[in-house]
Formats: sequence, C-alpha cells, structure tokens
Amino acid sequence: MAEIHLEVCRIDALVQLDAGMERKAFIQMQKQAIAQHRNQLLSAYLAADIQDSSFAKTAFGKPYLKDHPQFYFNHSHSQQHYVLAHSQRTADLGVDIEDLDRKVRFEALAKHAFHVQELETWLAAGCDPEYWFKVWTVKEAVLKASGLGIRINLNELNTRVYPDVNGGMCSHPAIGVFAYQNYTLPHAMLSVAWRADQSCKGFQLPRIQLYQH
Repeated sequence: MAEIHLEVCRIDALVQLDAGMERKAFIQMQKQAIAQHRNQLLSAYLAADIQDSSFAKTAFGKPYLKDHPQFYFNHSHSQQHYVLAHSQRTADLGVDIEDLDRKVRFEALAKHAFHVQELETWLAAGCDPEYWFKVWTVKEAVLKASGLGIRINLNELNTRVYPDVNGGMCSHPAIGVFAYQNYTLPHAMLSVAWRADQSCKGFQLPRIQLYQH
C-alpha cells in the first residue's frame, strides 16, 4: 500500500525570536532553519546527504530532488507550524498548514476565493472559522499538488469540503482529479492532497502517517 508521511513541528522548535532582531533578519534566519530541518528529515528518510544543492525546480517552480526524481514531497509553514509531506509512491503531493488563531478577513476572502457552493456551505455553517480554514488549506494543497501553483482562479475550484467530513475528492479541468485529507490539530489546520489516479480496483487511498515532533 502506498504511504504518505506527514512530519509536523512548531516553528519555535526550529528557531527562537530574538527581541532585538530586525524582522527581515529573523525571516531570513527562519527560512534557513526550515530548509535545514527539511533537509535533515529527508536525509534521515532517504539515508542520503540532502543539501540545498540537492534540489531543482520544475518549469512551474515546484521543487524536486535531482537524484531522487521518483520521490515526492511538499512542505508548508505558517507563523507557528511547519509540515513536510513525503512519499515513495504517491505522486503529485501538496500540503498546507494554517494557524487557527491567524487573523483573517474571513468574509472578504471567502467571497473572493470560495466557489459558490463552498460559500453557501460556510454561510450555512454559521461562518465557522474551522470550516473556512479547512476549505482554504485544501485549495492550497490541491493547487500545490497539481504543480501549476495558483494559475487558476481559486473560486473556480470546488473542493467539496464539508464541515463534518475530514477528506474527499475534487477536480478541475485544468488540473485533473485530486483526493485530500484534513487534520484539525490543537492549534492548526493541516490538509494534504495527492493526484487520485484510478486503477482497476478504483481509486486507491494511501495510508497516511502523521508524526508530531
């Protein structure tokens, strides 16, 4: 069975904010700490020395490992959390994580980025912030998984996310069919997506392993 591994940690476990440090310098230090952590996780899993120079990007900017082109990964970070998704067999991975206490203009962004069905469901759910983050992270994860980035209008993609369901499938003519799974963590919403290729047995779901460091 295909597997997807999700490695989650808090940003403050990777880098500590110095009160006297300028914001630009801290962002750069955080970026370096995240890259180092990603490299360490991938090195341990692949039993190889993964460095920044090990990566290349597709024409649309999605990173891959030059010496391991059939190894799939994607990562994301919020202000407080980092997640790395990786798999040996599940292609076209995408992942997104958002802090549940993030300050968001929920209504304005929902009207701009949500499909009409998603907007109706959100309104019917009493404008539930958790459902909003579930839709948002699925959109981001699916578009990252497609490898095209945000090259279609967000409101064209109907994720078919429902408030009381933590997984599903969605499609768009420009990118194809994707499956996804949601995880509501103590302080964050995490969604992972992958291309849903159909076999003779139908759509096969991978086993997902979630590790919180």
